[in-house]
Amino acid sequence: MSYALSHLEVLEAESIFIIREVAAELDRPVLLFSGGKDSAVMLHLAVKAFWPAPLPFPLMHVDTGHNFPEVLQYRDERVAELGARLIVASVQDAIDAGRVTEEKGPRASRNRLQTQPLLGAIEQHGFNAVLGGARRDEEKARAKERVYSFRDEFGQWDPKNQRPELWSLFNGRHRRGEHLRVFPLSNWTELDVWQYIAREGVALPSLYSSHRREVFLRDGMLMAASPFLPTLPGETVTTQAVRFRTVGDMTCTACVASTASTVEQVLAELMASRVTERGASRADDRFSDTAMEDRKREGYF
Repeated sequence: MSYALSHLEVLEAESIFIIREVAAELDRPVLLFSGGKDSAVMLHLAVKAFWPAPLPFPLMHVDTGHNFPEVLQYRDERVAELGARLIVASVQDAIDAGRVTEEKGPRASRNRLQTQPLLGAIEQHGFNAVLGGARRDEEKARAKERVYSFRDEFGQWDPKNQRPELWSLFNGRHRRGEHLRVFPLSNWTELDVWQYIAREGVALPSLYSSHRREVFLRDGMLMAASPFLPTLPGETVTTQAVRFRTVGDMTCTACVASTASTVEQVLAELMASRVTERGASRADDRFSDTAMEDRKREGYF
């Protein structure tokens, strides 16, 4: 008999350990749940971490108002299935209250506007740890994050002021008003996530499988046609077989041409890909070379 663990078992054990550490060290954690593949895996791991007990913390979704309907349906079904508590931080409510100003123009997006509702919900509910599914392989700014990533009383991140995490020892100390962003999937890759989805049978929104959708080409990316994203002169809407590698606001999330309709087919595509999911399908990361880091410094997740 061999006691050697597979790489997925090692990653799973590490993530569950981190989630349990957060629940043990901090009294008011919350799990961000957008309905995307990474947050779906995060929720699956959290359920395993405390099973058969219920989740010891609520879920939170920052709703831009421009989300894919398929994702919202999946979110609500999963929450109802688990009997979990869901907190929705609304960008539209923040716009209506005058706390943020909506961008205008054909390339306008509400993605950056998520920061204020997120920080407002953290302050309102007194959360001192926010668990999320960000991974280091996604983007260079995320690669700078520690597992326990400190945020000051303004919700801001200083990449030069981070705590050591030698021997997997995590420092959860903080003052009132400060909080931690915690990333249990830090050491996972996109391929690891999909291999784990295949092994565990994690349910996902239908967007992640190939389907027919009206799309148009913008800045080298296939954008989904929607009322929130008007086309520009010269942009033609066509119907193609596509799937999404990542899911966010409809105005900045692109899809990729694909006929992969099963997890095994998606895995085969990923093994041949040389571009990360954000590099291939997130317009908000192309705003500047430091777009993600700039948003994270302000409090974006």
